[in-house]
Amino acid sequence: MPRARPHRRRPYQNALVAVLLAAGVLTGCSDSDGPEGSVDAFLSGWRSGDLRAVGFVAPTGDRLSADQVAQELKELSGELAGTPPELRRSGEPKVTKDTATATVAINWPLPGGGWSYDRQLQLKRGGDDGWQVVWEPQLVHEQLTKGDQLGLRREVSSRAAVLDGAGEPIVAPRPVVRVGVQPGEVTDARKLAGQLDAAFKAIKPALVPPVDTSDLPKRLAEAKPDAFVEVVTLRKPAYDQIRSRIYDLPGTKFPTDELQLAPTREFARALLGSVDPAQADDLKAHPDRYVEGDLVGHGGLQGRYDERLRGTPGLAVIIKRTGQDGKLAPTDTELFRQDPQPGAPLKTTLDVATQNAADAALRPEKRRSALVAVRISDGAVLATANGPGAPGENLAFSAQVPPGSTFKMVSALGLLDQAAVTLDGRVDCPKTFTVDGRSFKNSNDFELGSVPFRTIFARSCNTAFAALAPKLGPDGLAAAGRSLGLEGSWDLGVDAFTGKVSTGGSPVEQAAASFGQGTTLVSPLALAAATAAVARGRFEQPKLVLDPAPGQAAAPGPQLKPESVEPLRTMMREVVTKGTAKTLADVPGDPVHGKTGTAEYDDDPANTHSWFVGWQGDVAFAVFVESGGASTDSAVPITNRFLRSLR
Repeated sequence: MPRARPHRRRPYQNALVAVLLAAGVLTGCSDSDGPEGSVDAFLSGWRSGDLRAVGFVAPTGDRLSADQVAQELKELSGELAGTPPELRRSGEPKVTKDTATATVAINWPLPGGGWSYDRQLQLKRGGDDGWQVVWEPQLVHEQLTKGDQLGLRREVSSRAAVLDGAGEPIVAPRPVVRVGVQPGEVTDARKLAGQLDAAFKAIKPALVPPVDTSDLPKRLAEAKPDAFVEVVTLRKPAYDQIRSRIYDLPGTKFPTDELQLAPTREFARALLGSVDPAQADDLKAHPDRYVEGDLVGHGGLQGRYDERLRGTPGLAVIIKRTGQDGKLAPTDTELFRQDPQPGAPLKTTLDVATQNAADAALRPEKRRSALVAVRISDGAVLATANGPGAPGENLAFSAQVPPGSTFKMVSALGLLDQAAVTLDGRVDCPKTFTVDGRSFKNSNDFELGSVPFRTIFARSCNTAFAALAPKLGPDGLAAAGRSLGLEGSWDLGVDAFTGKVSTGGSPVEQAAASFGQGTTLVSPLALAAATAAVARGRFEQPKLVLDPAPGQAAAPGPQLKPESVEPLRTMMREVVTKGTAKTLADVPGDPVHGKTGTAEYDDDPANTHSWFVGWQGDVAFAVFVESGGASTDSAVPITNRFLRSLR
């Protein structure tokens, strides 16, 4: 038989086999056949909440649906579910036959930082299903079991104090008494309301706001018999004043507490602001910062420096577990802890005695008013008080009103600088003076005739200053004002209006501006600082917040000419000894210098603001009363009370 011929593969068959073999080799070694894709898909799905791209098995090998795992993962996350963690695969998975282990870095974002740790992710290869994630609660954290949840326990930080110039707390925890009534023990609600009302009215106004008890009978009737119906929270000294009158009244209850408070109810209230439980607006605006029950600064320094004062709350991640009663409850197991950081104090220049004197001086005033006191030697703001007005309105710093005749202090300085007048040089003071058809007159239509300039100043003659205005020129008044710090860029740590001085106006405007009318506007703080500059001999920016120090204080002003400022001081002393503020001549202590001012603020001469600026010893001050009429009727009496209270 003939021998069989050996079989030879055709060339195209050889090529096909090679391709198929190569394809098999490439598939077995590719990333798509490894666990990396399943790990990354799981991490992506954890954050998005959609795990349908991932296969899951239990440690027993039973299949689990992606939706079931997603639901368990959400439940385990508990209070952290709203802020999914940042997830990252650390290195390549380790593969042993049909099992693999991958290290996952987990970082949960938390207020003020984050909670980071690593977990081991187990995977199994399941034939056609590829690599599947082995799901168990410990994958989220090693101490979690089925049914557990992550929870947050917040620890409030201690709020720091606002300090006075001596470094002592102004706003600090102070004892209060909550006056309330238990309805079930009251027999005559109307009588009780009247007795409480009479007692509250006997408390000094500085210690308590007005209390309305008219709706108390209705509130008691609508409350449960054992409820506590609060009437008012009193400072302990206020409660002590009336304790004997209300303690034994039927149904009254008096739980005690501590609140962050200033020394008195009115103490620099607008400047300091308040500390109150977080309001709905706070929680809405800053859900990541505040929770219900937090204390939050509102307005003034407390609001502006709230973050510094409140510090950083502490936070613990805990396990919540279902107890025997079937209810989920927090456990004492802490998985992570971030200790609270106390707030940092705010150091100010305020002086308690001076502030109390300012508040007491304004207390009887029923109109909007303000008093600012500045230490001459260093510019420290010692007091800033405000009378009745909108809550939180710091009129002492923010008012933008005409200064009236107090501005003759600035006009006189400008005239003396230009040698346009001398202390004893004679100047006419007619009853009226007309400029371009506009007639100017003096208060009560007085006239003095030809008298020394010092008398013009002491008696506050408007017509004389209107006649002298051309000697200042279009910009002379503004230049004199700026030499005293007006219109400057001040950084006190709070907002303040530093003034706007008339410049470049018509002859009528220049005449009006010479005695504080026209377009010139100031705040009490601006005038107090200008007055301190006259007393000191140069402008120094007022200081209020010392720590944290403001970014950039205004540069000191030029040294005032002795030949100008000395006569001005003499004239400001004669305002008190011989002029419009003679009621201050007998104030105890150092000589009082000053200048009265009545400022028209609309076209009706009957509508006037009242001013007085001056100094005694090392304290310069400005007093303002809105619609206060003649300064001798309002601003000067307030000054009298202030200076006598300082003694």
